[in-house]
Amino acid sequence: MAANDTSELTVLTHEAVLDVATVDGWFTDPDGIYIDGTFGRGGHSRLLLERLSSKGQLLVIDRDPEAIVVAEQLAKEFKQVSVAQSDFAQMEQLVIDRQWQGKVTGILLDLGVSSPQLDAAERGFSFMRDGELDMRMDPNSGQSAAQWLAIAEVDEIRDVLRQYGEEKFATRIARAIVEVRAETPITTTHQFAEIIDNAMPFVEKGKHPATRSFQGVRIHINQELQQLKSFLDGSVELLCHGGRLAVISFHSLEDRIVKRFIRDQVNGDRLPASVPIRDDALNRRMKMVVKAGKASDAEVKGNPRSRSAILRVAERL
Repeated sequence: MAANDTSELTVLTHEAVLDVATVDGWFTDPDGIYIDGTFGRGGHSRLLLERLSSKGQLLVIDRDPEAIVVAEQLAKEFKQVSVAQSDFAQMEQLVIDRQWQGKVTGILLDLGVSSPQLDAAERGFSFMRDGELDMRMDPNSGQSAAQWLAIAEVDEIRDVLRQYGEEKFATRIARAIVEVRAETPITTTHQFAEIIDNAMPFVEKGKHPATRSFQGVRIHINQELQQLKSFLDGSVELLCHGGRLAVISFHSLEDRIVKRFIRDQVNGDRLPASVPIRDDALNRRMKMVVKAGKASDAEVKGNPRSRSAILRVAERL
């Protein structure tokens, strides 16, 4: 689908996960400055706009050109909205460009892959639909999954599947990939999933054999964890005092990074237990607002994707 073709984009909807709970935690001031760092199809942004005054501002960011088309439609509808095609790791520069340092009221990240990306076979994110093995959040930039698998060494493939996919049969799968590609290029999602399936000594009940490998390759191709760490390192300084950071994660790797970051900001400076120091001298930078919010049974029933979602919200002191 061309990035400027809006005829189908309005059909590919994305149901925002933990929508009301997230906006409740993210929103504190109707006149504030907010940033949706992973716009997707704008579910959370639209809910926030229902509460935002005419003085408020909302910057929406996404690296997916199809998401940007939808975001630009929203900007025509709401004058408070501005749009940037970028990854959220570049948020600090976008804030500097707008002279918003230390003035942002709320920042939201909804990590992972959106439903429209999964549903579009040509994007290559899903093993359930046969399409080009791409997996890039921005299909116009960087190396596709097929291109990487065509040249990566066995050890590199193994490490990616093990580290990012937590795949215990990573070595078997990596060797199988290299053996198959010596005979024929690996270019489609079904082809890749079949290689994984054939390499498995057994199938885990209730889980597709390609689940972990697809996750691992996707995270590697898009540098998702590196971008998350890079963003978090400078995120607190973007917020005003009382400003809030809200992050929704969908697997343990990214949630662990967010959890540890917030914990460190809440606990403040690490000092030996023997050092006599007042609590108010520990340089605590944030306080916890939502520790580990999860979807209700009703939401999970209506939107199964929300089952694994974890919401964490922290506020700058």
